[in-house]
Amino acid sequence: MSVVRAVGIRAIVRPPAPPSYPGGWDLQRDAFYAGFGASGYALGPIERLTEAIPSSPARLTQWLRETIARRITAVVPGAAGAVCVTLLTGGQSSIPEAEHQAFRDSGLAHLLAVAGLHIGIVMGFAMGLARLGFACSERASLFWPTKTLAALAALTVGGLYMVLTGMHVPIVRSFTMACLFTLGVVTGRRVISLRGLGLAGVVLMLIEPQEVPGVSFQMSFSAVLALIAGYEALRPWLRQLHGKSWQRRLGSHIVALALTSALAGTASAPYGSYHFGHIQAYFVIANMVAVPLTAVWVMPAGLIALVLMPLGLEWIALVPMGWGARAVVWVATTTSSWPAATASVPHMPAWGLTVFSFGLAWLGIWRTRFRLLGLLPMALGLASPAFERPPDVLISADARLIGVRTPAGVFLQQNQGGSAFVRDAWLQLWMASTAKPMPPSGDAADGAITCVKDACLLRPQPDARAALLVRGPSRPDGCAAASAIVSAEPARGLCARPWPKLVDRFTVWRDGSAAIWLTSHGAVVLTDRMERGERPWVPPPPQPKAKAPPSLPPATLDLPSAAGSS
Repeated sequence: MSVVRAVGIRAIVRPPAPPSYPGGWDLQRDAFYAGFGASGYALGPIERLTEAIPSSPARLTQWLRETIARRITAVVPGAAGAVCVTLLTGGQSSIPEAEHQAFRDSGLAHLLAVAGLHIGIVMGFAMGLARLGFACSERASLFWPTKTLAALAALTVGGLYMVLTGMHVPIVRSFTMACLFTLGVVTGRRVISLRGLGLAGVVLMLIEPQEVPGVSFQMSFSAVLALIAGYEALRPWLRQLHGKSWQRRLGSHIVALALTSALAGTASAPYGSYHFGHIQAYFVIANMVAVPLTAVWVMPAGLIALVLMPLGLEWIALVPMGWGARAVVWVATTTSSWPAATASVPHMPAWGLTVFSFGLAWLGIWRTRFRLLGLLPMALGLASPAFERPPDVLISADARLIGVRTPAGVFLQQNQGGSAFVRDAWLQLWMASTAKPMPPSGDAADGAITCVKDACLLRPQPDARAALLVRGPSRPDGCAAASAIVSAEPARGLCARPWPKLVDRFTVWRDGSAAIWLTSHGAVVLTDRMERGERPWVPPPPQPKAKAPPSLPPATLDLPSAAGSS
């Protein structure tokens, strides 16, 4: 048994990229809290330098994860095997991009992000087996606190599963909630309650406050809040559905599945749309089928396979696990192929998400009809995009992308090396599927863009001032009509005084990406540095290098000799 201990590789690494636009996703913040200084890509194959027996728990765990992944894929090939690897080791790199996109479009991406659902299944399965084992002993059933012991055994299995899947932030957060769950079982308190959820939230915010603005924290807590409050409010109605006949019991289970998917998905959808810009139309149907498959079939089979691996008999459980994983993949691909499976939504401002969260908390906490007042701030939060106007012009942090939003669509000036990631982020912000190239000359977008050889006059709003896009070194016409100058190159001094507001290569070099709103009173410019301010993860403004003094030869001075002077 040996593992690679040190490798050598030629690679290009760069510091984390700044936001694609002011207020966009902050990769630098994520990298700061994750402890990453740079990322990049390899230029050649990996060279093994030394190999050694695992000498630390971290290396041993990594070797164990790789071994499990190899043995799974040997039995379950293809996308289904990659899904099995993800569920048991947390690694998602082997999932084909087409299937990964299908999971996102169908609303099943949470199945691939090992977190609360997975550790809940693992601990529930472990606790059920433990209680069954204790029930087989008369003495244990009569004299031992079997429920407490089973909960502690489940917590131990959940901790091992957390370590095996890489101890990522979502699974650590879920394990923290599981610890509180176990504490409630041990002390005889009600486990699933709003008090428990609030206590878990306080503990997690004290441990990892930086995760509060993250999508995982927001979606998980909103879903759990909706489930607890929703089932508490609908419990009398659900009891009426549950009868003695098998038809009524089957119907009540189907209703419970649909209600669970609807409550969790509806409550977390605004947070997903805020971070990702789209919603899934068929998430309830997909989750009604895929989640029970995962909970009852796939995950239990995977846990049995882990137990059988030391004996070399893992294939007994991996084969049926692969059947279930293929069914889950089929649900994802089929649902994502339906018409209008995803829909783009307007970008919700931060204040809108805050107001919606307040309304959701109000609706979930109170128990009387007074709780219905929470629907008002929720509706205001959902309607908040109508009160926000997207920027008319965007300039990337390297000035290689300049975009303008017009009633006829989005137009881009893209220089060599322009980032496709930034372009897609702009299209998502502007709710556009494609972008058209900036015309070399003439009019476009019904007169919103007028171009000549070295400049384009941008007037996306007919009642607003225009911006001038400079594309050459010569002084352009139209300076008098422009309230802002935009250029991918240094452009200071191209227009006579009084100068319009200038956003050029030097501007974004100092202050990051920029957004421009054109109004009837002039241009409003917001840069990334103005939006984020001074933060530990925000690079300081670059300073021009001080010019070194010219190197001159040493001066010589001819002095009269002592004899001559005398």
